[in-house]
Parts: sequence; structure tokens; C-alpha cells
Amino acid sequence: MNMITFESARAATIKSSPSMAISMAAKAMRAKGENVVDLSLGEPDFDTPVHIVEAAIDAMRRGVTRYTAPDGLPELRVAIAAKFKRENGLDYAMDEISIGNGAKQILFNAFLGTLEPGDEVIVPAPYWVSYTDIVILHGGTPKIVPCGVEDAFKITPERLEAAITPKTRWLLFNSPSNPTGAIYTVEELKALGAVLARHPRIAVMSDEIYEHIVCGSVPFTSFANACPDLKDRTLIINGVSKAYAMTGWRLGYAVGPKDLTKVLNKLQSQSTTCPSSITQVAAAAALNGPQEFVTRAVAEYKARGEIVTEGFSAIPGLEVRAPEGAFYLFPKCAAYIGRTAPDGTRIDNDTALASYLLTAGKVATVPGAAFGVEPYIRLSFATSRDNLAIAIERIADALAKLN
Repeated sequence: MNMITFESARAATIKSSPSMAISMAAKAMRAKGENVVDLSLGEPDFDTPVHIVEAAIDAMRRGVTRYTAPDGLPELRVAIAAKFKRENGLDYAMDEISIGNGAKQILFNAFLGTLEPGDEVIVPAPYWVSYTDIVILHGGTPKIVPCGVEDAFKITPERLEAAITPKTRWLLFNSPSNPTGAIYTVEELKALGAVLARHPRIAVMSDEIYEHIVCGSVPFTSFANACPDLKDRTLIINGVSKAYAMTGWRLGYAVGPKDLTKVLNKLQSQSTTCPSSITQVAAAAALNGPQEFVTRAVAEYKARGEIVTEGFSAIPGLEVRAPEGAFYLFPKCAAYIGRTAPDGTRIDNDTALASYLLTAGKVATVPGAAFGVEPYIRLSFATSRDNLAIAIERIADALAKLN
């Protein structure tokens, strides 16, 4: 008998990414010949712009294939600083920048480097699936604040104040939001900042990875721009994955106080050493180069968002709020919980509903439970209009068959 235990107690406290697991299940079904429409994964369906690919090819030909400093190539750090100055009106020095293998690694490093056992991180729900597990993995305690469709999916100053304890270390939030598409207005950010101003020990982690994907009338505002007095304790997380269709390139970046970025870069030096040198050159080309691709992609996301909002709003029993940004719809599906599928299976929760939609409707979605609230389903509209039309029809048909 093998007496070796390969999973530590710490690793056992978290689960695999639910959205990735569902996407893999959908891919497996398609590999068997089943015609599945995958609305589970938040990944642009466009190819990376040619000028970015060419920059990477040129980097390889020039021999930019060796280690870089843990905090990245100077040309990329300059491009990141220029981006924040140009687009957000924010000034950051070279030693206030950290670059990682995707924005997820930045989150990982930030919590690894700052959390002590028992420290609390306030996380408004719905939240991106990995936030709470990353906090738990590093000894922290997520303090989840539910914010449903009736709250426009956003935390209020009153709820933020009520969630703060002597153990609170961070507020972590995402605008535009995955999974809801909600965007905090500048007034809402200032109101949250007023609360945090009374609690100087609390830092802010603002995940702004969907910054450019604005689909409605609410403009994006960076937290540090809305609350400049809190800039010295704010970490802004961003990256090139969503705006430039570069998910597989794995490049995220963050800006914040140099005492914090110094810690992040130290951890980077002991983990992956540095991001890919080739990807760094490509990311600099993305930030410095023409932005027409972003404009065209966002226009298409906006059109798709209108299609899914209209289509799913027409399905009886779904409560739909139009997304203001990102490329997700997050309808509430309480009317279908407790019903029974044609094969006799009871739909006890949104996880069961998502499973039913995959097996019976051949559409992959992610249950709200994965994002900390129930009962909802997340639908990514980062796919073709034809796929969205098929998905709307299939889901409507599958829901109509529930008794």
C-alpha cells in the first residue's frame, strides 16, 4: 500500500478552476462529436493582432530569448508607465511596476507577499472564480460580501464599512466585472474610497483587466484615478490578455507603491524568474502600437452584448441586467431552481442547472456558485454571433422542458 500523501493540507483547501473545468468538459464532448456551444470561458475569439505577432517573431530573430530581470524588460516597463499616463492620467516610476506570467500570477504574488495567517480580504460577490482560493491558499480569510442583481452587482460604502474588522488587510474588486459586466462609476469609487480613508491599514487591489471592454454608457475609471489620496496603498492589476486577444501569451502587470512591487518582484525572482522575454516584447508592441484592433473588438463585443441581453431577457424566468463592460451576461435563474428535468433529475441549484444545460441543451455555462452567489449562470459572449443565436435558442428550449 502506498502511504505517501502528495497533497498538502494547504493545497487541499482549494479546488480547480470551475470555469476551466467546464470548458474542458465541453471540449471533451466536442471531441466525441457532440455539437456543443461553449459559453464558459472568458477568452476573446479573435486572433492576436499581426503587428504583435510580428514583434514576437522579430524578438526571437534578434535573440531576445534569454532571462530578463524579474521586473521585466525596460522597454515593457516604459510602455506600461506610458499606458497609465496616457490612458489613466496616472504617474508611476519604473520601480512601481511588477510584471507576471498573467494577471493571475500578480494576484498570487501579492497575497503570498502580504498576507499573514488570519488576515482578511474583503471580496464583493459575484467575484472571479480564483480570487477566494488564492487568498485561502496563502493563509488569508476571504470576507465575502454578497452583491446580487438587486445591488447592480456592486458593493456599497455601507456594506464595505460593515465588513471591515481589525483583521482586514485588503479590499479586492474587479471593474469591469467578471462575471457580471458591472462597472463602478467614479462617484461609487469615491464613496468606497471615503470609507477606506478612515481605515489606513487597509490596502486596495483593483483588478482592471477588462478596462478597455466597455459596452454601455458607464465609462471606466481606474480606482487610483478616482481616489488619488489612496494611490500609495493601491495595487492596480491589468494585462494584455483580454484587450489584445493574448490569453495564451501569459502577460499581466501591476502598478503600486514601490515597497509592495519590490516584494512582488522578489517573489517573482524565486518562482518563475521572469515572464517570457518574447511575450514581453509582444506586450510592449501591444501597448505602444496601433489600437484599432481594440476599438473594433469592443464594438463587436458591444453588439454581441446587445444580442444576448435581448435574447435572454425574452426567456421567461431569467432576470437579466445588461452588462456595462467585459463580455459576460449573468442572469439570475431562481425561477428554474426546484424544477425537474425530463429524465426526472431535480434541478436543486444553479450547478445542477448548468449541468443540465450542458448535457441536455449542449451549451456550456458556469454556475453562479463558482462566483460566490446563487442562483445565477454566467454566459460568455466572446464567441460568434451565430454561436450566440444557437445558444439562446438551445437554452430557451432546454429551460422550457423543465417542469
